[in-house]
Amino acid sequence: MIESGSRIASAREVVEELHRRSAFVMVSHVKPDGDTLGAGLALGLALKRLGKRVEYFQQDSVPRNLRFLPETSLVTRQLPPDLPADTLYVFCDMSDWRRAGEYLPPVERENMLDIDHHLGNSLFGKLNFVLEDECSTGSVVMFLLRELGVPIDPDIATCILATVMTDTGGFMHSNTTPEALELAAGLMRLGADKEEITQEIFRRKRVAATKLLGRIIDQMRFEHAGRYCYSFVDDAMLAQTGADGEDTEDVVNTLLGQDGVDVAALFKAIEGEIRVSLRSAGRLNVAAAAQRLGGGGHFRASGLTYHGTLDGAFAAVEAALVAEGL
Repeated sequence: MIESGSRIASAREVVEELHRRSAFVMVSHVKPDGDTLGAGLALGLALKRLGKRVEYFQQDSVPRNLRFLPETSLVTRQLPPDLPADTLYVFCDMSDWRRAGEYLPPVERENMLDIDHHLGNSLFGKLNFVLEDECSTGSVVMFLLRELGVPIDPDIATCILATVMTDTGGFMHSNTTPEALELAAGLMRLGADKEEITQEIFRRKRVAATKLLGRIIDQMRFEHAGRYCYSFVDDAMLAQTGADGEDTEDVVNTLLGQDGVDVAALFKAIEGEIRVSLRSAGRLNVAAAAQRLGGGGHFRASGLTYHGTLDGAFAAVEAALVAEGL
């Protein structure tokens, strides 16, 4: 057996372990996005092609804009009781297994595979396949799919392309490297449905979401000579517009897009907790700022949960950003 330890495994080591195991649970993080879900679905589909048993665990429901992906109807927080003792739990797109949420049953480290592309991954698994230079966790999974030798059909290709497009912001973020574009082109040639991904994830918006965006824009505030823009959404705003938490996705990028803004923050005071989304135009490391408050993420995109009042969150996040050079 492969020795456990806090190190990065090779694709071959991981694939040898995948062949050894008979059952798998693909695990997404709370508040799932296209990368955590798409990466797990793609690998799950490939393992099924090899005759393996695959389940999909996710604490939160599948967001509306991702339900077009194959097998999302099988995603659940209630796992079957008859899983083998050596079932391998595959954690996609999370630097710590706790991001899977409180409903995940206890899992021994011996049965954890960590697949990720985040800086500062804690290497929590028996096997850790973490490639920090990749644009998405889905593109990390591609290394395993190639090593597995499973033909990539249109369903698998669509799942991987969804991860790439999600994490590059539709090829607008700085992680849109030549390699990312080459991967996307190859996936389209394999049958990935780029038009469906574009329509479902990026174009289609509910009227309630547009109304909510207007409320959030009305509350925009600018500090530090206009370099920092932030706003908030709370339960009252959701009730007034008929929107929900899913309708807040990508709003922070609208804040970042305002003229002269280097850093943006959206504070979501919803259902008794305050979650903060941070975005940077590239000068300031918002992942480091988020880590000061117990969060994390990428250099240009990160997040955190703040325990306290909304005004306290405003002050704490601004102080963390200042400490990182705002």
